[in-house]
Amino acid sequence: MSLHAIRPWRQIDRRPSRKIHVGNVPVGGDAPISVQTMTNTVTTDIKGTIAQVQACAEAGADIVRISVPDEASSKALKEIVKECPVPIVADIHFHYKRGIESAEAGAACLRINPGNIGDETRVKEVIKAARDHNCSIRIGVNAGSLEKHLLEKYGEPCPEAMIESGLDHIRILQDNDFHEFKISCKASDVFLAAAAYQGLAEATDAPIHLGITEAGGLVSGTIKSAIGLGNLLWMGIGDTIRVSLSADPVEEVKVGYEILKSLGLRHRGVNIISCPSCARQGFDVIKTVEVLEKRLEHIKTPMSLSIIGCVVNGPGEALMTDVGFTGGGAGSGMVYLAGKQSHKMSNDQMVDHIVEQVEKKAAELDAQNADDVAAE
Repeated sequence: MSLHAIRPWRQIDRRPSRKIHVGNVPVGGDAPISVQTMTNTVTTDIKGTIAQVQACAEAGADIVRISVPDEASSKALKEIVKECPVPIVADIHFHYKRGIESAEAGAACLRINPGNIGDETRVKEVIKAARDHNCSIRIGVNAGSLEKHLLEKYGEPCPEAMIESGLDHIRILQDNDFHEFKISCKASDVFLAAAAYQGLAEATDAPIHLGITEAGGLVSGTIKSAIGLGNLLWMGIGDTIRVSLSADPVEEVKVGYEILKSLGLRHRGVNIISCPSCARQGFDVIKTVEVLEKRLEHIKTPMSLSIIGCVVNGPGEALMTDVGFTGGGAGSGMVYLAGKQSHKMSNDQMVDHIVEQVEKKAAELDAQNADDVAAE
């Protein structure tokens, strides 16, 4: 059993929501919080888009969104979907025909604003296409593209305007007896997004897609997303997340998982606990962690690893991790297994040895999980 267990004081009570499906991925209800990203390739570059989707899936993405701005992209989407290992969401924005074409092309979900794609007849056509092709819908409210009448009513983008927009869009789908939908209400302002999401969570039982839109680059966007999404997730709000970064989509997936792992909401791969290092360190902690992160990317099994430079906090951290290494003196440190001292290892051999120990522990946990499933 992994030592990375959930203690009672770490548990989060998630908001009850309806469960829908995006392809074969359940969203809402008791389903795990799914991690999404979006390609930034030109959709008509079929090979490039497929390669990026596959890279994101390998990194752990459960769902990937692709922009479909024109008819050529709709045609490309049909070829792309065939080669993708995860469900694809078609981002169609304003043009109702793209919604119909995307559903026909095999998209698992359509990202739309029902109020932005034309009159009631057009909305019904998109809903019919979604229903006919077993396609769910994501209502995407955004502070930067609120309806004119709401901006006139409220004077500026605000939580109340975003919530009203979302509920109006929900009514359009429900009036057409369509219920396979989730909803988002994104903003680049963390306070605005958080307040809108809280209000929406109280007003509907629809699954909620969390995101801080246009969050920024890798560092600034990660921080902003961690604060915004982290607080909402801590309150139990959120059924699927997308971290929006001006970076490689694979990085969005990694950050998404790190946010979920930090809250004990989702576990995938090795959670490395490491110190920032100081003059007491017995080895180069920063370089070691950098190398280990790369060397252990292939591990999917949830487990924990502590890499601490000295004996001040090292033994205590190792007590709570599956594998640990604490720096000592004379060019060696102590290896911990299952929270207990095991053996010494020289610094120059430690990286290969730690990788070996993590792989061994991952195999043990995988076998144990397989036995548990068989016993059920």
